[in-house]
Amino acid sequence: MTERVVKVPDVGEGIAEAELVEWHVAVGERVEADAPLAEVMTDKATVEIPSPVAGTVTWRAGDPGEVLAVGSELVKIAMGDGEVAAAEPEPEPQPEVETSPEPESGQPDRKPEPTAPKERETEPAPRERVPHHDVGARPQAAPAIRLRAREAGVDLRLVPGTGPAGRVTHADLDGYLTDTTTGRAPARARVAADDTVSDIKLIGLRKRIAQRMAEANAHIPHITYVDEVDLTLLQELRESLNGDATDGGRPKLTILPFLVGAIVEAVGAHPQCNARFDDQPDGTGVLHVHSGVHVGIATQTPNGLLVPVVRHAETRDLFECAAEIERLAGAARDGSATADALSGSTITITSLGAFGGIVTTPIINRPEVAIVGVNKLQTKPVWDGAAFVPRQVLNLSSSFDHRIIDGWDAAQFVQRIKRRLEAPGELLLSAERTRG
Repeated sequence: MTERVVKVPDVGEGIAEAELVEWHVAVGERVEADAPLAEVMTDKATVEIPSPVAGTVTWRAGDPGEVLAVGSELVKIAMGDGEVAAAEPEPEPQPEVETSPEPESGQPDRKPEPTAPKERETEPAPRERVPHHDVGARPQAAPAIRLRAREAGVDLRLVPGTGPAGRVTHADLDGYLTDTTTGRAPARARVAADDTVSDIKLIGLRKRIAQRMAEANAHIPHITYVDEVDLTLLQELRESLNGDATDGGRPKLTILPFLVGAIVEAVGAHPQCNARFDDQPDGTGVLHVHSGVHVGIATQTPNGLLVPVVRHAETRDLFECAAEIERLAGAARDGSATADALSGSTITITSLGAFGGIVTTPIINRPEVAIVGVNKLQTKPVWDGAAFVPRQVLNLSSSFDHRIIDGWDAAQFVQRIKRRLEAPGELLLSAERTRG
């Protein structure tokens, strides 16, 4: 019997250490070649470490949340007689945004405990409404699945796991939420009162988000300015353009491309809002004012908030901007966005309007100095001087770094965005001039 040592890989770009995010194997568990062992996170990306051989895990390093040096030992795998390493050379992990750690469909699953497959092969486990995991034990599931379960109000202890070592998969949760034989949602189980308290250590992307929010709030004196914008004309124009776009294969327009265009125009009059502030502990610092407008679009993903960047928005028309926003948001959500696509923004847009909020106080994406927040679009009666008429309005909640942006400048910046959104035809003409 021989033993294979798997080390923390060097993902390049000068990375010297990585945070251990999640284990996919336990000591004593058998793994197949190419099955995922663990996920580690650097400052730029999350990397899944595959097993180079088939065998049994005899040792693993650390707990999730610990920082490991590149090149240090991660896992030891005992190879039995006759077992050899995978024919292919050890795959070099590719950086990617944090994604669900469930194996890809083409990858072999790790073999479960000897008795479990027989039970699943003979007859599917009945969908009981009693815990399928030890009371008090934390069910094995990916962060994305835990988020789905919380949003659906599901106790994961009630969900039978068919993955390795009883791990709950997306399919398991789908099957629990919808009875595939009747098409009806199962009755909500009666759960006994539970006074236990779970201590959840912040790791991976959630830890990075917490650190960045704390740093931004601690270092930046925020000023938030809120104003109402009438989008009635914009909505009419948007619907008209979307109706004409079906023949040419152009993307559907949302409010966001118009807002990006309005920000580009407003930045021309207030360039200090399109900047990154390199502040220093001694009070000195440099404000880097950018000519190119690189707009970050705050995007909620199954694993947390990411900010993909529409680069050089000043060179794009409405449809090009819409296509890029759609592409970047999709890549962020499915985990294919690169580290480069998630960095370098000079001003950010955040939107919670879909959830019904009418006012927010967004935190600036440090080291930027401004962020524009979009709230709920609603139809309201507005006085036009003679009568109340229905108009479609929303609030923009925008925050600024008060060290750099005075209140007057903040108000003027938002007012310029407002004027352009309320007269959106100019955005089309500006886009045509840009393309010409």
